[in-house]
Amino acid sequence: MTSNNDAVTLTLEGRLDTITAPDLEKEIVSLTEASSLELDFSKLDYISSAGLRVLLTARKTFAKKGGMIIKNVNETVLDIFEVTGFRDILSIQ
Repeated sequence: MTSNNDAVTLTLEGRLDTITAPDLEKEIVSLTEASSLELDFSKLDYISSAGLRVLLTARKTFAKKGGMIIKNVNETVLDIFEVTGFRDILSIQ
């Protein structure tokens, strides 16, 4: 995790699934002072529905602040976003 003027960047690795999603959710909930959130997916290989749920919750939380951006998404995860419609509701760069 890196922080710059209350903007936080989290780099995710491996899989975001039913086992790891609760950890991410706890991390995001703890970011009460953060004004915006950037998620770096450069090392993320897979995301499940549990991970998608956490992203939705984070998006709602940070929509009230400075926003949330997802960067460096690989084709596999981008396909999942496309099929589920998340590509239309998340800010992906």
